[in-house]
Amino acid sequence: MQRGITTSSVLGLCGALALLAAAIGFRLYGSLQEPFWLDEAYSAYAAGKGFHFLWHVVPSYETHPPFYYSLLRVWTLVFGDSLAGYRTLGFVAGLATLPLIGLAGRDAARAAGLDPARIGWGTVAFAALSIALVAMTREVRPYPIMILVYTVTTWALIRLGIAVDRDRRIATRPYAAYLIGLALMLWLHNLGLLYAAAIGVALAVLVLRRGLSQRDWGLLIGGHLLVALVWLPALLILIDQAPTWVNTTWLTFTWSGVPWRLAVLYAAPGAPPGVALFVLAGLAIWRLADGAPRQRLAAALFALAIIPAAASVLLSALVAPIFIMRTMTPVAVPAMLLLAIGTLGWSFGWRRWLGVLAGLIVLVHMALVDIRERQHVGGAEDWYGAVDFLAKRWRPGDVVLAYPNESALPLDFALSDRGIAIPVRPIPTAVPSIGVGGWYPTGSRGVVSLPRPRLRAIAQEPGVQAAPTIWLLRSGARTYDRGNVFLRELRHGRRPIARFFHQPIDLIGLRRVPLSARRAAPAAAAAAR
Repeated sequence: MQRGITTSSVLGLCGALALLAAAIGFRLYGSLQEPFWLDEAYSAYAAGKGFHFLWHVVPSYETHPPFYYSLLRVWTLVFGDSLAGYRTLGFVAGLATLPLIGLAGRDAARAAGLDPARIGWGTVAFAALSIALVAMTREVRPYPIMILVYTVTTWALIRLGIAVDRDRRIATRPYAAYLIGLALMLWLHNLGLLYAAAIGVALAVLVLRRGLSQRDWGLLIGGHLLVALVWLPALLILIDQAPTWVNTTWLTFTWSGVPWRLAVLYAAPGAPPGVALFVLAGLAIWRLADGAPRQRLAAALFALAIIPAAASVLLSALVAPIFIMRTMTPVAVPAMLLLAIGTLGWSFGWRRWLGVLAGLIVLVHMALVDIRERQHVGGAEDWYGAVDFLAKRWRPGDVVLAYPNESALPLDFALSDRGIAIPVRPIPTAVPSIGVGGWYPTGSRGVVSLPRPRLRAIAQEPGVQAAPTIWLLRSGARTYDRGNVFLRELRHGRRPIARFFHQPIDLIGLRRVPLSARRAAPAAAAAAR
């Protein structure tokens, strides 16, 4: 007996270590070889400016509250502002999510009368390989922090439900964790309200019932009033910025892409994992259908997993498109709990083997996608490629113009990572360009598109005219430089010599044609006629 237990323990330890290695490997591999893409550069740029900029300037152009940027600022003051320094915040949050989601799975199993160890480890297994959770851990954006906070909030809600079922009263510690999580979700992102709605529904399902004392109602009302008061400044920022975003956003929405996006959030794309996902959801519902505590747990987890994503799809279709893939990744947390219950919630019979088979299908497809994504190290936007291209051709006296101004952000960071000193001039000013005229094609008040007379004036500046070669960097040229207006103004008296194009990066070199050559060209053309 002792020998069998030892063998089982060794196998379990080996499995846990393999799972940990896979989780760390998928999250870390190649991440320090990937430059900041545009949104990450925004994060690093804001954090590097200091707290006065974060709380007085960022709200004037950024739809998101400045809390995440402030957290990133504090982090980099401790760990440095290198690429690794910025990325480690997401790494730490992503890895910390794994044991916490395991604890949430354990307590969910206890609430449902299931095996805590099996459900806890099963939840960790799904979370370790989750496509959405792996990808967001690598981002210098608020999403890994949102995922961590949503995990803690989900765990707090489960513990609140257990306490109310057992003691008929609200437990103070999990309720405090719930309130902090609710406030943080509202402050971390402008779509935090969608998560707050889901969290509120889950609380109502798990906690609100007859028999609560006056003290409990006082805690509920007072706590939520406090959260509302704390959130008020972020709400004012959202109210101020939302009209510009809704009226001028460049994003488009189509229903055809929704199933694929949801599949990545909840499991993996493709028919086999899609079928397996529905099988596991059905098995989880079936397993939690017996008894009021189980039913309340199921309703709460499904609310946490579905409401934010469903609301974002409706907002995208009816109001303004939303980046569903990144902004909705926290919903993967309750989804992993449900997948684990569907996979390991049954102890015998055909449902046990069906759950295990469906769970393995999902895990294998998650791992395959993770492996495939890690084979393409370099990032979504090849700013290192642009820097290498520019460094070989740039000469002293050349001018680098970045239009719109935001395209200078990732280029500057990529140059810094490579240790290359090439000055970049954002057009018309560094982010944010507020009160300079023009219009906002993407909804951000910090990035403008300029009229032709303004662009012509810039092109005719003595410093620009004197440059042997102008390097024009455009990111999103179809949006900000429609009709190639700025490019045409800069081309007067110049000819293209080289180009680097990797969507959305478009870097063009325009060399000045000597005056003698320009005068000789018409004569040569006339002689040819």
